[in-house]
Amino acid sequence: MALAGRIRSSLPLVTKLLRTDAIAAAQRSTPQEALLRSTFANSEFSRNFATATGKKEEKTKVPLSMFGGTGNYASALYLSAVKANALDKVESELLVLVEASKKSPVFSQFIKDLSVPAEIRVAAINDICDQAKFSDITKNFLVILAGYGRLRFIESIAKRFAELTMAHKGELKAIVTSVIPLPPQEEKELQETLQEIIGQGKKVKLEQKIDPSIWGGLVVEFGQKVFDMSIKTRARQMERYLREPINIGNI
Repeated sequence: MALAGRIRSSLPLVTKLLRTDAIAAAQRSTPQEALLRSTFANSEFSRNFATATGKKEEKTKVPLSMFGGTGNYASALYLSAVKANALDKVESELLVLVEASKKSPVFSQFIKDLSVPAEIRVAAINDICDQAKFSDITKNFLVILAGYGRLRFIESIAKRFAELTMAHKGELKAIVTSVIPLPPQEEKELQETLQEIIGQGKKVKLEQKIDPSIWGGLVVEFGQKVFDMSIKTRARQMERYLREPINIGNI
């Protein structure tokens, strides 16, 4: 909450920067591309990323294979955070930023607006990170995203980063969807059942979701498996069964 408050307190600067003369910023003697290359080259994140991808010094590996742009960013940040022993801190800082973007329309618009010059985005993120007292790894990472116009993907990156941290800790998230929250005893029994299915290699971490549209029952997702025990799905299966023609010869 304290970090979120610091981020919100810095939003007036974002508003001010958004009103800065974009043409004047674009006409500065230092090209934006040079600024971004300099920011990336001098950042701790960049140095760690380069080390992590070097053939001679590659020791740390991502626990899950990530694909796509957000997966690549999350993997690179993971490698940097592991080397600095700052996984939990980086994860919490990303979540704080995501929550701040959800609560502030101004900040949300700022990270999505590609018309804002890169220099302004970088300056704003630098100030926000300083105000929130973010770690250098998180700050440098966000600066890179700001410079290349990728801040709009921060929520997706944060989710994929969380998947990596869970895998690092030997945890497996199971998403349980129900019409109403599960009572504590039922939640405990379900977790124990899933733990038996998965085995002792990983620890199950339950996440509950509420969705009245399933009518009742449960939908459990973990790993690549989905157990759909919802009343809605059962009703549809029964409906399809009743619509199938009856083969009198088999009666």
